[in-house]
Amino acid sequence: GMPQIEVTFDIDANGIVNVSAKDKATGKEQQIRIQASGGLSDEEVEKMVADAEAHAEEDAKRKEEVEATNQAEALIHSTEKTIEEAGDKISDADKSTVEVAISDLKEAMEGDDIDVEAVKEKTNALAQASMKIGEALYQGSEGDGPEDDGAPADVDDDIVDADFEEIRDEDKKSD
Repeated sequence: GMPQIEVTFDIDANGIVNVSAKDKATGKEQQIRIQASGGLSDEEVEKMVADAEAHAEEDAKRKEEVEATNQAEALIHSTEKTIEEAGDKISDADKSTVEVAISDLKEAMEGDDIDVEAVKEKTNALAQASMKIGEALYQGSEGDGPEDDGAPADVDDDIVDADFEEIRDEDKKSD
């Protein structure tokens, strides 16, 4: 009949493959061991770990710099959008305060060597200035907000959705 060969593959934790083939009829067995030649040597791995540890402080500083810059850019974008959408609802004084804060912050972010503390400080200053605009917008909108139709303004926090069936046996009672 047909030859029957039993093949076994064994891969260990280091990525080394042991392959064995045994002919069942003759009992003859062959083995081969395959190990990666393109892997890193122990010295190369140790060198990479040492480099990573040596640059950890630099990397942390760069990460903080990038996070501060991203936060600042997001705040600038949202503040500019708020000013654009608000238009005339913002006083010129508030608008100019915010525009100065934006230009100060953009200036602090220029160049390759960014002073992270200065960026954070100017981001906070812009946040304060834009909060004043938000307050002014909300105060201004109180007078010309949606018209009150006489409905009570208190909100019921325990709102329940339910199906109901109206039975008209007695007169409606009004509050």
